[in-house]
Amino acid sequence: MQFNKLGMSVCAAILAAPCVVSADEAAEQMVQDALPVMHYTCASIAEEADGDEEFVVTVVAKMTALSLHNRQINIEEHAATDEEKAQLREAFIAALSEGCASDKDALLGGVVDTAVKKSLGL
Repeated sequence: MQFNKLGMSVCAAILAAPCVVSADEAAEQMVQDALPVMHYTCASIAEEADGDEEFVVTVVAKMTALSLHNRQINIEEHAATDEEKAQLREAFIAALSEGCASDKDALLGGVVDTAVKKSLGL
């Protein structure tokens, strides 16, 4: 499975919910959830997933949530309608695929963060 060939289902749920966490405990839990997956590269996530898109979705969701939290971004402020969210998901997936295509050995967390910035125009 190549990472850049994953369908929109990979990131569909990631950008759909508000992601600004206000509670310190919730933020700390988000960090703790993301830490164990931060070692993945674009190549290693595809290899370990071995076709399991749900695994990739879970890892990318953790990394995306952490990126959005660190940047204090609430997706609802960037995309309120279903159409806007769909466009944002497409832009995110395209940026994520582009980042991994250009460097398969890049740390996935960095590619996710860059995709967040690019898709939101930051």
